[in-house]
Amino acid sequence: MITGKNIVITGALQGIGKETVKVFAENGANIFACAYEEQQDFIDFCGELEKENHVRVIPVFFDMSDNDSIKKGIKEIQKEKMEIHGLVNVAGINKDALFSMITQRDMEESFQINVFSQIILSQYIVRLMRKNNTEGSIVFTSSVTAMDGNRGQTTYGASKAALIGAMKSMALELGEIGIRVNAVAPGVIMSPMTQKLDRDVIDKKLEVMDIPRLGTTTEVANVYMYLMSDYASHVTGQTFRVDGGMR
Repeated sequence: MITGKNIVITGALQGIGKETVKVFAENGANIFACAYEEQQDFIDFCGELEKENHVRVIPVFFDMSDNDSIKKGIKEIQKEKMEIHGLVNVAGINKDALFSMITQRDMEESFQINVFSQIILSQYIVRLMRKNNTEGSIVFTSSVTAMDGNRGQTTYGASKAALIGAMKSMALELGEIGIRVNAVAPGVIMSPMTQKLDRDVIDKKLEVMDIPRLGTTTEVANVYMYLMSDYASHVTGQTFRVDGGMR
């Protein structure tokens, strides 16, 4: 499905991002696995995936809260002189707070990491793709909260909704040069972020799902893989919910 493609994945240190690196490597893709801090365990993880799957898994470390750091990360990617076929934007933060308790600092940090940095990184990647006349795919990670709302997540939901708006405009502009742009909106997924939720919150979410269980990181990664593949060659400007039929 994605064999031989060279794909950049952010937020690769844990959760959905790390599982996406694993799934993509197992399916034959070469990966730039981007994480915010250098950890030996993660470097070893990338090395093991390379050996097991006979692909390249290159760790790249930069901070999405710092635009200069993003630029430095792009230079590391350029050094490999590999055509880029896709970008999966997974990195993100969640600053939960009831509406009356939201601070400007939290809003600024959330939008920097969840929106601004991802648009900036996508600009760099598109330039690399255009330089090589490469068609491909960009995927953003939104959330069902962007569409449905959720108590205590005004800032998070707003930032994830902004990604959907950006995605739709990017799809209009980039489609004519063969770059597709879509978004994935996970629901309640088994991940480090979900582990911070109270059990009561999770139970209430399960009550409104057609498939009443938590989703897995692999199930989200599989949707990314479809959107990166040629099977989705006529799919752009769309948001895919991975939420078990949450109502």
